Amino acid sequence: QVQLVESGGGLVQAGGSLRLSCAASGRTFSRYAMGWFRQAPGKEREFVTSINNSGSTTYYAYSVKGRFTISRDNAKNTVDLQMNSLKPEDTAVYYCAAAMGGGIYSRETSYDYWGQGAQVTVSS
Repeated sequence: QVQLVESGGGLVQAGGSLRLSCAASGRTFSRYAMGWFRQAPGKEREFVTSINNSGSTTYYAYSVKGRFTISRDNAKNTVDLQMNSLKPEDTAVYYCAAAMGGGIYSRETSYDYWGQGAQVTVSS
């Protein structure tokens, strides 16, 4: 069982930056690939980025590539999402998720555990 808790959301102006953090419980964090998804009002949840269990490989959705960076610290059981050059269309609830395995996963169905979500609002 893994419990995930996001923090760091908030309101920022377009062009600004925010850093989301996800803290995981349990002793097996390093066995899980981690991902970030987001859901904007009236839209389906979509993939943002993923990192493999060791942190050696990352993958980004085209819409955030070059602006967002995912990283993890297996000693601290955390995964972070640094978001730069934010746009109003990045406004959404951001979810942290964990998937058992050493790969990179972009499908929601690959993930076993989810956080409660953190609101990110980007004003124009």
